[in-house]
Formats: sequence, C-alpha cells, structure tokens
Amino acid sequence: MPHDRFGREINYLRLSVIDHCNLRCVYCMPLRGLSFVPSPELLTAAEIETVVRAAVGVGFRKFRLTGGEPTLRPDIVEVTRRIGSVPGVEDLAMTSNAILLPRLAHPLKEAGLRRLNIHVDTLHQERLTKLMRFGSVQEIEAGIAAAESAGLIPIKINCTVTRDYNDSDVVDLARRALERDWHVRFIELMPLGGGETAHVALSQFVPSSETRRRIETELGPLVPLDGQNRSDEARNFRFEGGGGVVGFISPVSEPYCGSCNRMRLTADGKFHLCLLNDDELDVKRALRKGGGVDEVKEILLRAVKLKPTGHRLDEGVSPQGRSMFQIGG
Repeated sequence: MPHDRFGREINYLRLSVIDHCNLRCVYCMPLRGLSFVPSPELLTAAEIETVVRAAVGVGFRKFRLTGGEPTLRPDIVEVTRRIGSVPGVEDLAMTSNAILLPRLAHPLKEAGLRRLNIHVDTLHQERLTKLMRFGSVQEIEAGIAAAESAGLIPIKINCTVTRDYNDSDVVDLARRALERDWHVRFIELMPLGGGETAHVALSQFVPSSETRRRIETELGPLVPLDGQNRSDEARNFRFEGGGGVVGFISPVSEPYCGSCNRMRLTADGKFHLCLLNDDELDVKRALRKGGGVDEVKEILLRAVKLKPTGHRLDEGVSPQGRSMFQIGG
C-alpha cells in the first residue's frame, strides 16, 4: 500500500467522471456563470480504466464514482463495468442524487457497482426547491427505491446541513435511519472555489455538534458505533434502541486529516491532492501522449508523496481553484 510522507496509508481513489449536474444546490453550483469541461476533455472510459489499473497496481483497493452527477454521463454503465472488471478492485461505490436511478440502478449493479451514497438534503419539497433548486422529493424517493430493489444496500444518505435552509430537517432524516435501517450522514459545509457558493458555506455554516444536539433532543441519545474504521471520514453512531446509523462528517469543526486515505481524480484528468487544497498533478497529458499504466503509476505515487497534511481553514485560507462539483467531494 502506498504511504504519504506523513505515514498515512492511501488506498482510496475517488473518480469524478463528469462535472455536470442536474441540481443546483446553493452551496455547490450557482445558477449562472458556470462553465463545464467539454466532452472531449473528459477522461474516456478506457483512460479511467487505465488509471484504475495503475492505482490497483500500487495498492489502491477502494474506488468511488462521483461528479457532478455521475449518472449524467452517457457511458456510466461502461465506465462502471470497466472498473468493476479490474482484478484487485475490492470496493466500487458511487455518490448520486438518485434522480436517474430508476433506469440505471439495476444496470449499474449488474456492471459491478456495490454501494451507493445518495445526496439528499431534505425530504420536504418546499425546502428542497429552495436549497437544491431542481428535482423533487418524489424523484429522489423513486431513485432510493430503485437502489434498494437493485440490492445496492444499505442505503447511505448524505445530507449537507445549511443554516436556514435544512437545519431543521435533520431530525426527519435521522428518523429515517431509525425506521428503515439507513445510514444517514450529516456533512458540514466547506468553503470551496470562492464566490457565491463559498459565501453560503461560510455564512450558513452549522457545526456537527449542533446537528447532533438537535437529533438527540428529539430522538434520544446516540451511541458510538463499535469497530469504526479509523479512515472513515464520518464519526458514526446508533440510537440506543438500534436501527440504522447516524454519522457526522466534520471537516471544519473536527478535521480528520490525520487519518485521510483518499486521492481524487478530477473529470478533466488531474490528481487533486486534497479536497481543501488547490494542488494537482496532471495525468491526462501523459495518457494522451501514449502513456500507459506504468506512467500513471509514477504520477499517482508522486501525488501521494505530495499530499498535504491538512487544510488551513482555521487560518482563513480556503481553496479557490475548484468548486465541489469540479472535484467530486
């Protein structure tokens, strides 16, 4: 397994396959002024497979497809099948907003997808429209049902908590974990990319401690989950009576940089060294000059060695180069 210069084992690669999205969450994508990577500049399915083969060759075992919204990519089933067929891939997951899952959940499962994280910030239509702007609760519920039907379980829900938008809805989502054996994770806002979305992340920030207090006040004490994986970004809990998992991802108030095991590949072919830093190494250039698995291995190992120890949000330094939809979370 590759280790960075701080002794962290890096074995998890998050692959952004597209930067388009069919939602416009207020903390992620403004309604106007957006520019996206032209299709010819996205890594092809074959190029993504080459990156995965290289990653497996140096010790990566866990992979996740992200976006934008990955299901918007026309060849997403082929991308999934290519990755799932690489020997040594032990886990292949996806983060999706669920809207297109009614027609894609079963093909993705058959192609080798094992797990899904579904992004939904609220199950109240009026507040969903205010926060996520497009889409509907009905569409998301249908996508969740399709994922369950396809066997992409347990369902994991990602909720980004935004003050005055959905902070009052966290209890409803936590109750779903209790009632339906879901895993629901509540995520702190992160100021990425500057501009309007970074302003929302700073001005509407809700610390995980506040979210947890709200849930426990309504639903009872949360008990730490036994045997938690140290590299899991979420701090996970169960209710005293059991049923589902509630997690808190707190990159701002409780950074977990010391146990980070991730590397990210952007849709336009850059290894992004840390979510909350701007540093990157270009791999697409090597691929399009005829480079193969060995060349990609060299670049990836260099990226691992250059991975920073953590962010500098506490010093008022936030990344400016890319917004969340351009990195994949």
